[in-house]
Amino acid sequence: MSGQIEFRDVSFSYTPGTPVLEEINLSIAAGEKVAIVGATGSGKSTLISLLCRFYEVNQGQILIDGVDIREIELDELRQAISVVLQDVFLFSGSIQENVRLWEKPISRQELEWAAEQVHAAPFIRNLPEGFTTALNERGTTLSVGQRQLLAFARALAHQPRILVLDEATSSVDTETELLIQDAVHRLMENRTSLIIAHRLSTIQDCDRIVVVHKGRIVEVGSHAELLAARGIYYKLYQLQYKDQLILHPIDTSIQSPKQA
Repeated sequence: MSGQIEFRDVSFSYTPGTPVLEEINLSIAAGEKVAIVGATGSGKSTLISLLCRFYEVNQGQILIDGVDIREIELDELRQAISVVLQDVFLFSGSIQENVRLWEKPISRQELEWAAEQVHAAPFIRNLPEGFTTALNERGTTLSVGQRQLLAFARALAHQPRILVLDEATSSVDTETELLIQDAVHRLMENRTSLIIAHRLSTIQDCDRIVVVHKGRIVEVGSHAELLAARGIYYKLYQLQYKDQLILHPIDTSIQSPKQA
């Protein structure tokens, strides 16, 4: 897979008659970095669930490299996509088992390389048994930041063509925030990346930002373009940084998709 993604007239609802996504049309080039933003409940995470085929679209198609994902073997599809969530899932077992996931042979050299790239190696080496250190269920002996770095190492070790970060940096501790930001940039290199984030500071360098509002795409552009347009993204940005930035008075009314 090269990693080109297309959402073509995609609509979806969990409950009949209550649409979550309506007529989504979005084309993402291979290697492009695209952020998806919007208010809670706007449908951002649902897009990712449909891409991974956790649910099937009610209407329309999702294509990778021009092929409908329903025609791709499920194992092949999910091996091509790495998803890093805000709540990192770690199971009872060693660090290297948590990174490898037993899915394919990942050498110790590849394991250490991935950990080095995302800045996880230093804290792993300081653990009593390094990469063979046993973790408790959910990795409770590690800090939030350490769990995130371990999740990034897992994603990189499997070398996905498509990377999905779903609020993956929203609850990190300040001590490791800079390390995590650099790890995210390294993860996104040379692969198609979709980033869902409430913290707009983490997505300003993306190639494009897609604004979803009430299940529809209402704005698409770069960070600067969307600020200049003074639409929904501009208002979200003002609300998030109103205590830090001197901007024009905030208009708290959010436009409907038709008005936008």
